[in-house]
Amino acid sequence: QVDLVESGGGLAQPGGSLRLSCTTYGIIFNINVVGWYRQAPGKQREMVAITNPGGGTSYDVAVKGRFTISRDNAASTVYLQMNNLKPEDTAVYYCYAQSVRIVDNMYWGQGTQVTVPS
Repeated sequence: QVDLVESGGGLAQPGGSLRLSCTTYGIIFNINVVGWYRQAPGKQREMVAITNPGGGTSYDVAVKGRFTISRDNAASTVYLQMNNLKPEDTAVYYCYAQSVRIVDNMYWGQGTQVTVPS
């Protein structure tokens, strides 16, 4: 069965850093686009960063230059290094995986809270 297990969320001061990790189970990691979405209260869930099996990456404009996504295929794990955090980064962050071969197979983690106070 499929499981995406997130860790690394928490409280950080403005300008601080956090590193999120997501270890996946039950998927063929190397054929999945993996990454991170986030959702703040009252807002739509939005893409933060994704990386495809070929190594390409995409970032939300709001985080580009501050966040870096990476993947460890041997560990079936995707990371999000978040630097220079801002209050507007406060949200629940969700790990995401989607097969490039079966597009309807989209999976989500349970979410990890990131809080950056004003």
